[in-house]
Amino acid sequence: MTRIVADISISLDGFVAGPCPGPDSGLGAGGEALHTWAFSDDPEDRRVLREGTARSGAVVLGRRLFDVVDGPGGWNDTTGYGAGEVGRPAFVVVTASPPESVRLTGLDRTFVTTGLADAVAAARARAEAASADRGAGLDVVLVGGGATIGSALEAGLVDVPSVHLAPVVLGAGTPLFTGGTRHPPVRRGVTSTPAATHLVYGVR
Repeated sequence: MTRIVADISISLDGFVAGPCPGPDSGLGAGGEALHTWAFSDDPEDRRVLREGTARSGAVVLGRRLFDVVDGPGGWNDTTGYGAGEVGRPAFVVVTASPPESVRLTGLDRTFVTTGLADAVAAARARAEAASADRGAGLDVVLVGGGATIGSALEAGLVDVPSVHLAPVVLGAGTPLFTGGTRHPPVRRGVTSTPAATHLVYGVR
């Protein structure tokens, strides 16, 4: 069965990016510290990254995050989805209007202009097709930004919230949670390393 996994790194004070994010600084001031674990040599950090990348059949992201990873300082041949693992799932981008051109021409990408629920449905179809090809159950992974994942949680579209809690205090930035009714999570697993506490939840 294809699961919908929301996977994101967050600071101790609840931010998924620092202040003043932009095309040249997608994670904002200090935000890169949230993802130190993804480049760590710690065996547990490497395992979490490797297993998550291997299970990704399709990935959903918002247009703002796509513009960052597609920008001049974004992904390349050695660092992409999964950091050093560089996974190659299908990518589904939620956007009001597709960009006129993209830098990452080798990326398997689809732009969905009809909303997050349709983007998740399109990604699920791609993940299920990939699962059939590979003979393994693969996930749809929502990687952000924060507004995309927050909206998915609010809409009840997420089966598994996976949070990488970095030992960082940003003080300001882009919050993951901004209020509203939430679906109570149940903790399923926890792994701690010096770079992050990896928390996996199920949704009631």
